[in-house]
Amino acid sequence: MERTQRRTFWPFLTPALLMFSLFFIAPIVFSAWLSFHRWDGISTIEPRGFKNYINLFHDPVFLTSLKNTALILVVGGGLVFVISFAITAVLREMTDRKFVKNVLFFPVLVNPLVFGAMAGLLFRPDGIVNALLDVVGISHPPKWLGEQNLMKMIIAVTVWAGTGFYTTVLMSGVDQIPPTYYEAAELDGAGPWRRFWNVTIPLSWDVITVCAILWTISTIKVFELVLVFGGTVSGAPPNDTYTTALYVYESAFSAKTTRDFGVASAAALVSLVLVTVAAIVLHRMMRRDAVELA
Repeated sequence: MERTQRRTFWPFLTPALLMFSLFFIAPIVFSAWLSFHRWDGISTIEPRGFKNYINLFHDPVFLTSLKNTALILVVGGGLVFVISFAITAVLREMTDRKFVKNVLFFPVLVNPLVFGAMAGLLFRPDGIVNALLDVVGISHPPKWLGEQNLMKMIIAVTVWAGTGFYTTVLMSGVDQIPPTYYEAAELDGAGPWRRFWNVTIPLSWDVITVCAILWTISTIKVFELVLVFGGTVSGAPPNDTYTTALYVYESAFSAKTTRDFGVASAAALVSLVLVTVAAIVLHRMMRRDAVELA
């Protein structure tokens, strides 16, 4: 039986491996090779060695994109998980929470471009937010969409869009915890906070770890919001708002400067390596013995 299972294993797995290799492994390998060359997509490919990587770390725009990506990872992630934990703690005590969970998950179904357009409608100088502030006596509100506030707005909208997803995932783990654990903690005199801290978090730690890694990976893909908030019809967003994803896009397809797929590939590879290292370190830091639920 074991030999039969081994023989049937590869025929079923091979199509998936081929697709994965074709659409994921092959592009990564090609990008790694291209990162050591100069190519505008039309002319002859020219070898450059490590020059693309050296220039990257001397480029203030790329360094800014790394800083902004790290800002979204740390500050945005911290806000997402604090809010998600708070909502989870409240939902755990609710008897009928299905509707609330559906409402919270709804932003996940909406394209980030919609959030950017809606935020622009709300926070423009003559928008709804400033109109409401004027009613309560604040006649000189901040320049919400000014260049100095764009990164804050991008992080805020990212948190708003992502909180529902991570709350839903956390709740899927919390729902698997047997009610008897909470009943025992309540009999011992534990209040809602103590039950959440001593029962919910330890018994859903694996789910929390998965959410943390998913968030870490998602930070290198923040692109549309930056383009919507800071982009114009005639140009890209300000350099101070660049993320690594936008830097890769502008290096490869910019109309302002010469396109260079080699630089774009090098930037993409650096981002991939950094986020991989961050995910591995995070996983090791959060690793703990498995807890089996009776």
